[in-house]
Amino acid sequence: MIVPDPTESSALRRAYGAFPSGVTAVCALRDGTPVGIAASSFVSVSMDPPLVSVCVQHTSTTWPLLADRPRLGLSVLGSTHDRACRQIASKTGDRFAGIGFTATEEGAVLLHDAAAWLDCSVHEIVAAGDHDLVLLRVEALQTHDDIAPLVFHGSRFHALSALAA
Repeated sequence: MIVPDPTESSALRRAYGAFPSGVTAVCALRDGTPVGIAASSFVSVSMDPPLVSVCVQHTSTTWPLLADRPRLGLSVLGSTHDRACRQIASKTGDRFAGIGFTATEEGAVLLHDAAAWLDCSVHEIVAAGDHDLVLLRVEALQTHDDIAPLVFHGSRFHALSALAA
């Protein structure tokens, strides 16, 4: 049934949740400590220049700690990262306790066991409703083809059973 009011939040959330997406962690060092957010809004944008994007809610208290960093590590989370994703997205506690990561010289934080790593700089931030669309320029990358991605669909995490040929 078509809902006549697209601003009705529960119906809108269900409609957006019908689209499966990968999950990323956007992380960096701040004063030597890892800081990060989880984002399922990751999109590849451009090959030339190499740009990707994530959307960040205006109410985020973590994004302001990341926005001015010279480099941000974007980790495409692997199928075993469901707990790590919840932990990084949590509002309390040590978000990186027990989570393996590597930090680059420029301060990007990249999570171990990720399907891919993108070392990025902020290219542009565009206000978009109650979120900011953050365009990131890919400065370096590494893929881990043997690691399956974590998938978010219907407000739950899933793993791919097998990749189609």
